Amino acid sequence: MAQQLRSQMLKVTLNFFGSQDDAEDAAQEAMLQLWHYCEHIDAERNVEALAVRVAKNCCVSMYRKQQRHTSDVNIDTRPLRQMEGDESPQQQLEAKDLQRMLTEVVAQLKPRERQLFEMRQTDGLSTEEIAKQTGIPKASVTVMVSTARKKVFTELKRRMKQ
Repeated sequence: MAQQLRSQMLKVTLNFFGSQDDAEDAAQEAMLQLWHYCEHIDAERNVEALAVRVAKNCCVSMYRKQQRHTSDVNIDTRPLRQMEGDESPQQQLEAKDLQRMLTEVVAQLKPRERQLFEMRQTDGLSTEEIAKQTGIPKASVTVMVSTARKKVFTELKRRMKQ
């Protein structure tokens, strides 16, 4: 039964993170938590549903921990650095502030969105290349990257109005 539950948990965690390593960690943590409560689980209760719920909760917990520890996101800062030599101190300060906001906003994206966004924006990969590397259909990659861009743009716009 444990192998079947772990398989289901791994599917949930892989769908959440998109990264095999993170998914394995979350599934392992979920199995550990389930094991601690195994004596308290009713035989009549749907154990599979409980396992999925525990896996989802572990994903959220891990994601929150990653957000707290994520202080730097790999965003291409070359355009901002190129501006520094040619611009006034005020413009340089504004560029640094914009870079800081961009880093914070990208860090708030869901793990899968952030991964695809960075692959497209930072690594400069094409939609086809991203689809091949991640195993996600090309159309889905396009939609997810577009959604991530929209979220980043909307949040930056909101922050700049404040």
